[in-house]
Amino acid sequence: MGPVLSSTPINIYLIWYGRWANSQKLLIKDFLNSISPTTVAAKPSVSDWWRTVSLYTDQTGANVSRSMLIAGEYSDSAYSHGNGLTRLTIQQVIASAVKSAPFPVDHKNGIYLILTSQDVTMQDFCRAVCGFHYFTFPSMVGYTLPYAWVGNSGKQCPEVCAYPFAVPGYMGGGGPGSLKPPNGDVGLEGMISVIGHELAELSSNPLVNAWYAGEDPTAPTEIGDLCEGLYGTGGGGGYIGQVMRDRQGKTFNLNGRRGRKFLVQWIWSPELKACSGPNALD
Repeated sequence: MGPVLSSTPINIYLIWYGRWANSQKLLIKDFLNSISPTTVAAKPSVSDWWRTVSLYTDQTGANVSRSMLIAGEYSDSAYSHGNGLTRLTIQQVIASAVKSAPFPVDHKNGIYLILTSQDVTMQDFCRAVCGFHYFTFPSMVGYTLPYAWVGNSGKQCPEVCAYPFAVPGYMGGGGPGSLKPPNGDVGLEGMISVIGHELAELSSNPLVNAWYAGEDPTAPTEIGDLCEGLYGTGGGGGYIGQVMRDRQGKTFNLNGRRGRKFLVQWIWSPELKACSGPNALD
């Protein structure tokens, strides 16, 4: 019954919290810039994957936008709110960013993506969440703004938040798994899949009153949650599904701009009533 992010393009405002290498930033931005349908990439592409998200509509029939633009960036390399954050202090991080010109307040079609480096802890990180999305409280930020947070689990819990590139102990792992990350960074690769998960849910349920399963909107099961652990056809029961490998044995299921490759989880399709990715749609 609530809105979806249907305005074109969806403006992403990136907040880099902690210390980030330029190469790390570039990889994440390449993924985000691969979402729009104008991106030139081999199939199956990130844009093809986002097509499932764009099937969701609001009450007027307006679809989630297929276009996404990085509209602004803010770096908080001084850890302005410390190395340990909570769900409330993350809103203070956003408040600090939007008070810093030229970082804008975008009410119409803006979302705020806070990314924390691998030395930053977050309330419930690794134990219960790898990322989450919500909206800011006017009492804390001055505005109601949809946002998502995702952390780099590389040093804290790769076996939880960077699966399947790292495998939990009960699966015979406890460290790097048998799947090689396409860009060589286990923590960052896991982060990109979680970013995709959270952006899909944020776009289809920005104010937590639109698309979700279950009776309780305060603890919703959303379109990414329904497909955790599924990356290809035939997945289920601990099997991630059919994915591709390049000549170096690196695992991926999507192609992006500038020849990038990514492994990103599937999303629940409102048409198929099942988890879906580009291979399932073609």
